[in-house]
Amino acid sequence: MQALSFVSRFPARLALAAAIGLAGLAPAAWVAPAQAAAPQHKTQAPGWYRLVLGAFEITALSDGTVALPVDQLLHAPHGHVAAELKQHFQSAPLETSVNAWLINTGSRLVLVDAGAGGLFGPTLGKLMQQIRAAGYASEQVDDILITHMHADHVGGLAADGQRLFSNATVHAHKAEAEYWLSQAQLDAAPQEKKGFFQGAQASLQPYVKAGRLKTFERDSEIVPGVRTVATPGHTPGHAIYAVESQGQRLVLIGDLIHVASVQLASPGITIAFDTDEPQAAAARARVFAELARDGSLVGASHFSFPGMGRLRQAGKGWTWLPLDYSTQLR
Repeated sequence: MQALSFVSRFPARLALAAAIGLAGLAPAAWVAPAQAAAPQHKTQAPGWYRLVLGAFEITALSDGTVALPVDQLLHAPHGHVAAELKQHFQSAPLETSVNAWLINTGSRLVLVDAGAGGLFGPTLGKLMQQIRAAGYASEQVDDILITHMHADHVGGLAADGQRLFSNATVHAHKAEAEYWLSQAQLDAAPQEKKGFFQGAQASLQPYVKAGRLKTFERDSEIVPGVRTVATPGHTPGHAIYAVESQGQRLVLIGDLIHVASVQLASPGITIAFDTDEPQAAAARARVFAELARDGSLVGASHFSFPGMGRLRQAGKGWTWLPLDYSTQLR
């Protein structure tokens, strides 16, 4: 009786078929004809995720992922990285997210980092299409805040010597610009590191020529509600950005950390990309301790997209509490 009351809401023919099927008696006459299997679609949905922070709209953007040989890049005791990855059902090379953020303050549209563009191969360089998918256009961006000038954070600024964000001003720490945009530093760099300088210069020079690169030396408010915090170590002028509105706070931490499954539990482990490894580890410890204390929302450039969550102290390290998915923007 329960099954019949359920199917009684359907048209008679469907109700009869459903009732017979529920009873396990469906004859061949009522079975749908066999169809060819639908083709598989081995792609993801557009990579953006949106939330509200006070009066601000925040959109996390995926530039894609890149496979990194983290077992070779992380400076850790032999076997430690492989063991930690295994505990998290991971292995090297590790598919690593590259994330950026778009902040709509209501009066300014602010992009934090710009992805890799064409500098890291075909699995990255998706930022522009994600911006469009999220409902914006590149020419609407007013300001671009750069955490640091590694290629996966600035490569999406320009292509073929042309600015891709025609109306935007790029902001970066003065020490970062003086280091990566210096011809003398490029000339003095070992051959295997020259590409870091060349990528930064190709990406930033169009903005320099247009008078659209502004540097800062002290922690300051770039636009209302978005403040810089200097965190040198990963690079000479690495900076993070604190976004605050109506008592809510989001901190975009750039490359203070790369591999959550290894470095959260063992925060002293550094990576070959760090310019000054002891300084990088110290900056991570200082900032993470504060973030764990105050419960700020965190956006991490290389945690699995959308890379947003909170940190909690756990012994000498931290645990990561990913942001719950929500469809409610309020």
